[in-house]
Amino acid sequence: MLSDSRFQGYNASYLKRDLAAGLIVGIVAIPLGMAFAIASGVRPEYGIYTVILAGLLVSLLGGSKFQIAGPTGAFVPILFAIVMEHGYENLLIAGFMAGIMLVLLGLFKLGSLMRYIPRPVTIGFTTGIAVIIFSGQIAHFLGLRNVKKKEAFHENMREIAVHIETVNWYSVGTAVICLAVLLMTSRLTTKVPPALAGLIAATLAAVLFFRGKIDTIGSTYGAIPTGLPTFKLPALSWDLVVDLLPAAFVIAMLGGIESLLSAMVADRMGGDKHNSNKELIGQGIANMVTPLFGGIPATGAIARTATNIKNGSASPLSGIIHALVVLVVLLVFAPYASHIPLAAMAPILMFVAWNMSERREFMHVLKTRTGDSVVLVVTFLLTVFADLTTAVGAGLVLAAVLFIKRMSGTLKLEGVLPDPQDKLVKPAQGGEERSCPQIAIFTVEGPLFFGTSSAFLETIKDKLAAGGPQPILLLRMGKVSDMDTTGEAALADIAEEVKARGGTLLLTGITPAVRPILDSSGLSAKIGEERLFRRTGEAIAYALRRVSPARCSGCRQFTFDECTELSKPAPAAVRPDRAGVLQG
Repeated sequence: MLSDSRFQGYNASYLKRDLAAGLIVGIVAIPLGMAFAIASGVRPEYGIYTVILAGLLVSLLGGSKFQIAGPTGAFVPILFAIVMEHGYENLLIAGFMAGIMLVLLGLFKLGSLMRYIPRPVTIGFTTGIAVIIFSGQIAHFLGLRNVKKKEAFHENMREIAVHIETVNWYSVGTAVICLAVLLMTSRLTTKVPPALAGLIAATLAAVLFFRGKIDTIGSTYGAIPTGLPTFKLPALSWDLVVDLLPAAFVIAMLGGIESLLSAMVADRMGGDKHNSNKELIGQGIANMVTPLFGGIPATGAIARTATNIKNGSASPLSGIIHALVVLVVLLVFAPYASHIPLAAMAPILMFVAWNMSERREFMHVLKTRTGDSVVLVVTFLLTVFADLTTAVGAGLVLAAVLFIKRMSGTLKLEGVLPDPQDKLVKPAQGGEERSCPQIAIFTVEGPLFFGTSSAFLETIKDKLAAGGPQPILLLRMGKVSDMDTTGEAALADIAEEVKARGGTLLLTGITPAVRPILDSSGLSAKIGEERLFRRTGEAIAYALRRVSPARCSGCRQFTFDECTELSKPAPAAVRPDRAGVLQG
């Protein structure tokens, strides 16, 4: 383990820091693990199992120095929906399948692709998840009776409204105590975990003053077993695997995104750099092993990772210690957990939801009133009122469409004429008297791809039609940043159009980003290598050898001899180095 680069330079002082950080994070993780499990529709001990196993494996095998893994709020609506539709046993299978997907993503080095998810999509679904978590705890906070949990947000809100008269004021009092202690602790000290302080205060109040009057973990779920469950292989069938594929895919994608976001936060806070592909492999293995012992899907937990760093973590050993601390607590103190009131768990999850909501970033993007604002709102609303799969898919598609629309306006096509004064080209001012009668020259600037190719093709054809029978078309390609197959097809279409007119197409300044696709498609050979030039001056010289000097007699720009002189390269000592120079 110490050969791991994350332990480089490890010494005794680092061990002390890891022990302190691991102890604190382990204490923080206990109430959160149970709360997230309950909110996901499963027994509280399954959250504890996840904290132990996933926390241990990700710290051992992951790619981040400080990452703390376990059940998180982001998974709550996803896991609850899967439990409602498929049941707890099949949730374990979906989690196992998601683990395989994450390992494959890491092995094929696709971790970096996760970084390209637009920020408005991430903020939108994160804020939507926060709303679902917060609203899902209202019934426990108020102690409502006979409330049936639904998948749809509006149905859950209707259930609360219908049963509002069943409010239990003892539950409300317990929840308020927990919330008050939690808020005061978070403001007054950083040495005591707020969630733990609130949970202990509320549990003591319930035991001393409200015993038997509110729901507890013990009255709802029974006693929490002391120790880990036995190893159990899932019963798989092909039909079941196919049925669970969508659920597994959502778990894998969300788990990968959350883990890498958490790792990036850890990098900024801890001054380190994580290995994204190794992190995905570690997360994948953890999600393959955890379900075999009854644990639910896990991912990197941003809040616990931040707590780990703030308390002095020096290496992944703090994550290992945090898992061992939770295991000791499970073995020794599990019987006492049955006294924890469900009303005390509600404020903890509400607090988590409030902190994860990214409300400031949400309002910041919203105020820009741009396409990003639309992507943000659509993703948020679909997360709340539909499901995460639909929300992320729609957000990504909408973001891609808006990006393509923006990029389609970045391609510029400008007609230019030579300027014999300093061997530069200058924009053509319009009118036939300002045009070269034999050579049409255009500067192309920007990406030539499927979003811009149609406008590029139409503009060139229109300009060719308006410019009269110019036998030579010269395209200056030095500012074309990229080209895809659609752009190549548009250029091939232009080559055919010029050929059909009996003319010649010349290209200059082809960049390394564009040349490979011209070669692989055969377009460079079709145009002719002798018609592809490095410099504009060389192309003009080639063109002048193939035009009629007599047609130049009516040119208002300059004489044929001036054009011939202009096409000669300038001496190296005085050759201009500017964007419009004929040599480029």
